[in-house]
Amino acid sequence: MHTPWPRAVLAGFACLALLLACSAPAQAQTARKPSAYEHRPEGEAAQLPPAEGPDFLPRIDNRAQFMQLARVYNAGTALEMPHLIFVIDRHENGRVYYINTRRHALHESFVRQQRLVRSMDKATLNAQYRDPQRRFLFGTVAWQQDLPGYTYEFWEGDRLTAPLLRQAQDVLQASFADPIRFKTNSTGHEQLARDMKLAHVSQEQLLREQRFLPLNTGRAEGRLRIVRSEAQLRDVSPRDIPVLDEVPIALSPVAGLVTQRPSTLLSHVNLLAKGWGIPNAYVRDAQDVLRQYDGRWVALEVTASGYRITPLARPARTPSAAAAARPLQRDLPRPDLRVAALKPLSALRARDSAHCGVKAANLGTLRAVLPPAARVPDGFCIPFAYYAAMQERLQIPQRLRALQQRPGFSSDPAVRREALAALRAQIESAAPDASFQRELERQWQGQLKGAPVFVRSSSNSEDLPGFSGAGLYTTVPNVTRMDAVARAVQTVWASVYNFEAYEARAAAGLPQDAVAMAVLVQVAAPSDSSGVMITRDPFDAARRHVTYISAKRGLGIRVVEGKRQAEQVMYSSWSGAVQVLSRSAEDTQLVARAGGGVREVPITGSRQVLTDALIARLARIGTRTRQALGGAEQDIEWAVVGDEVLILQSRPYVDGSAR
Repeated sequence: MHTPWPRAVLAGFACLALLLACSAPAQAQTARKPSAYEHRPEGEAAQLPPAEGPDFLPRIDNRAQFMQLARVYNAGTALEMPHLIFVIDRHENGRVYYINTRRHALHESFVRQQRLVRSMDKATLNAQYRDPQRRFLFGTVAWQQDLPGYTYEFWEGDRLTAPLLRQAQDVLQASFADPIRFKTNSTGHEQLARDMKLAHVSQEQLLREQRFLPLNTGRAEGRLRIVRSEAQLRDVSPRDIPVLDEVPIALSPVAGLVTQRPSTLLSHVNLLAKGWGIPNAYVRDAQDVLRQYDGRWVALEVTASGYRITPLARPARTPSAAAAARPLQRDLPRPDLRVAALKPLSALRARDSAHCGVKAANLGTLRAVLPPAARVPDGFCIPFAYYAAMQERLQIPQRLRALQQRPGFSSDPAVRREALAALRAQIESAAPDASFQRELERQWQGQLKGAPVFVRSSSNSEDLPGFSGAGLYTTVPNVTRMDAVARAVQTVWASVYNFEAYEARAAAGLPQDAVAMAVLVQVAAPSDSSGVMITRDPFDAARRHVTYISAKRGLGIRVVEGKRQAEQVMYSSWSGAVQVLSRSAEDTQLVARAGGGVREVPITGSRQVLTDALIARLARIGTRTRQALGGAEQDIEWAVVGDEVLILQSRPYVDGSAR
């Protein structure tokens, strides 16, 4: 059995519940933090084991004293996290209390028990986090095994000032025998430490030390395969657990997934993994660490705090190829073919998904309600009826049935891949219907003034609850000529038969002959930055006041591809704090090419993509988007051009851990 457990796992990524019983503003809720510090509302103290020793110590002279007072999570494992809470009384010349944290769960309960104050009502409690003249500083000391070393920290919403932080630093250094560093829990804390030239440890630094991040938890059985090339990736089957160097742009269904480079949670492949309900994890140096299991049948278990590989004598729970080919059938929304006119986004609402797909219908709804906070770029929908007419004209259903009857089509992925590529080529190379091409040109020139456009899918088999279809269909970026617009529409139609799309639908039990493709033609946005956000904490469904955002410079294709780590931040609407999980790892960005298509240019300067003000603005727009689309949590693609925020897509957020 191989179990490389991470050590100082950031709770934001690892969902590790470091339920340190520290106090917080009176309106606080129990929440998982990417930190050893976690606050609880008054009266919500954890049940702690009996604790020996004093209630507090005025100083820590050695490791034994620290451990005597510390509460330890995951004791005896590599995840072990000892930590204690402290109070600094500024009215008593900075007297410090290192608190027996197994006995006293909350700062304020300790303060009352010691009769430092008679009571601590909501106003008094809030003042300990927001008032520069506050009496108490409430914080936490933790041992960070990955650094290694001691750190002290404060709640991310604590409005620290330079005098407060300097006093805390001086008091702690004078009363703590070992070196101790400030750990920042928000961008505000980071900026304050930089301004003060105070040595500190950031959450991003801790994240870079991680050896493991769970992207989707669960258990699966299959054949583990070290995949070192695109050719090898093309051969993976639904029975395989591929171990990849990085997240691929596209992937057909597999039993589980491991990558050895960090990526964004919202890459297309990671969203597909959630939809498929398969375990998915980042493991540092995975191809070397797991080399001994290459080609062997194993069970992969991914939990919030680690992963486990268990060799199997035989694939006991892995479905046979025949069973995989005959999944339980699920119905797709029935396309309405009666609408046969190109429809502007401004005319679309939710009800129009029957003939234009959910993606276009959602954007039509948002185009009407988001301004002036944000806008949806202008565009129009080519309804399902045109796709159906193309299929009939080219006899696509008959051709597909003939392909499906070929020897090896149902049993050999290589045969399916080749056959589907031939079918796509027939659609893409067919001469466009003349009357449709004239209508398309009238709409593009008349409504959009011939502006460069993105040509995108809006099928009845994507953006559905439980099946996002993320990245399965083709987007053609920055199309500038009429003949290219017509070809791009046919490319999107043909992408119904992308190998990965066909395989994903088969794995989900979606009938292939019920798929219909509407097309969205939308004015191109020359994005300064772009990305994706989730309207709640993706690591803790209860934290609806948190928005997760990933971002990169330039066009948003790079973010959803997930091939390099994006800037990732978390914003809390009630603390107003921004927590940075990672800065962008990109050294290039995609920009629109004047003659059509895109090109890659170098990035210079800071790796920071978003300001705190823009992050807060995006979070407010995300909340408004969720409300406009019925209240379901949303996965939203956005872009920024100058001072303007654009919304490019919004779909239900799929949160499907493996079973």
